[in-house]
Amino acid sequence: MNKIFFTVALGLGFWGAIVAQEIEYSEAKANPESCTSIMVGKRASADGSVITSHTCDGNYRTWMNIVPAQKYERDTVTNIYDGLMHTEFADDRTDRVVKGAIPQARATYRFLNTSYPCLNEKRLGIGETTISGRRELINPNGMFMIEELERIALERCTTAREAIRLMGELIAKYGYADWGECLTVADPKEVWHFEVFGEGKDKIGGVWAAVRIPDDHVGVSANIPRISSIDLKDKDRYMASENVFEVAKKLGYWDGKQPFCFWKAYGGTDKAFNIREYFILSTLAPSLNLSYDAEELPFSVKPEKSVSVSDVINYLRQTYEGTQWDMTKNLKVMTHPRDGSAPEEITSPSANPWMGMDMIEMLNALKPEAVTRYRLVAVPQCSYSTVIQLRDGLPDDIGGIVWMSLDNPGQSPRIPIFCGTTKLPECFNICGQRRYREDAVVWKFRRTNKLATVRWGMTRDKLQSALAHFDEKGQTDIPFVEQIYTKLKETKGEEAAREYLTNYTSDFAGAAILRWQELGDEFWKMFARGF
Repeated sequence: MNKIFFTVALGLGFWGAIVAQEIEYSEAKANPESCTSIMVGKRASADGSVITSHTCDGNYRTWMNIVPAQKYERDTVTNIYDGLMHTEFADDRTDRVVKGAIPQARATYRFLNTSYPCLNEKRLGIGETTISGRRELINPNGMFMIEELERIALERCTTAREAIRLMGELIAKYGYADWGECLTVADPKEVWHFEVFGEGKDKIGGVWAAVRIPDDHVGVSANIPRISSIDLKDKDRYMASENVFEVAKKLGYWDGKQPFCFWKAYGGTDKAFNIREYFILSTLAPSLNLSYDAEELPFSVKPEKSVSVSDVINYLRQTYEGTQWDMTKNLKVMTHPRDGSAPEEITSPSANPWMGMDMIEMLNALKPEAVTRYRLVAVPQCSYSTVIQLRDGLPDDIGGIVWMSLDNPGQSPRIPIFCGTTKLPECFNICGQRRYREDAVVWKFRRTNKLATVRWGMTRDKLQSALAHFDEKGQTDIPFVEQIYTKLKETKGEEAAREYLTNYTSDFAGAAILRWQELGDEFWKMFARGF
């Protein structure tokens, strides 16, 4: 098995320097095609927001819509599906199976229906990462996949604790059918890290635990179980299924004598973190001198500087540039100045951190170990990603924002979608994963992003300048958006205020789409001239 060595040191951009340490990291664990979620407590954030996030990495649907709040008659039921992650539009049920039905609530909340549903009108937000766990725990006869649990929670709940309790009740009654999953569940006051597994092929039910991230801490989930000890006497910090200890004993995962460790029992891994957790937590709290050789890292850390929404956005763009894990660090070429000045060594303009395996294998055939492939935070196979900002002391409509990005989060801008946004532009209603579709929003960004990697050394400044523009616009516009929303609500009513938020989201998306189309055209022109 190949090994990767990573030294975390020196210039890490806005995070500052941390202690240098060489890491030996297995190639097999370096490339999971899954997700990253960062959680920020309200006293750890720069503005008192609670933040959760999610990079939906993999071939999942990119269509998304806003499902309106609805009221139902008594004895109405709602179907539970085997998953709608690979459909092409909202009403597409091709090859989808109804696993069962449950009683419908008399009233449901409006929510943003992404592949993993993520935010409702009451400022309840959810991020996700797949943590796998022991294969023998999966029960395909259970009713609920993780995304359907999220949907029901967002339709019915207003707080993180309420959502966790409801999902636990549904799992116990109807059964959990998915791999091990982590949900990062947040409201304007707190954020929780929730992990769930099945009980085995013939057992309807499931086992789960949830830990609250302290208000002054930041946590990370990145495709590996993280929950360690659980103290159910501390009801303010821990929750778990009633069977959490019993199942571990029954299945031989815990002898009942050693201290109980959730990730060891149900995850079946030899470690509770990988490089993404290590990198993020280490750079947030460098004085802790965290060691990659440890069996566990702290479940969460108190950051040495407050963490803004922009910081979380930048973490989700991370490619480890400037570190020993930089994929392009060995791809050097000499310049050929025409003005007579001395040549200098630079990174090849053709090098980029998202090279495919064909390119990596060719480069390594020319020079062994020129490039080592590893798992970045920002990956090109990302379907979409969210940074969910939940602000207390504000009306629901304006107090919750999803900063949405399509395609590679390292290359695409963030579009604000508010709790009060009631409709998305038409291009958001179509998935772009099955084929190239110019009417699908993801291709508005993907075309340009892929072109940019052809000559990344020449295109990155233009693309990153556009990213910075929309980052700044998003953050500086928000106070003005709040003022206009408040005035409209007072003078013309809630419906007019929500229409304004809906139009703002649409206008912001339109401006970002247009700029990325212009950049793509510019890149084609550059390449046509042979640059």
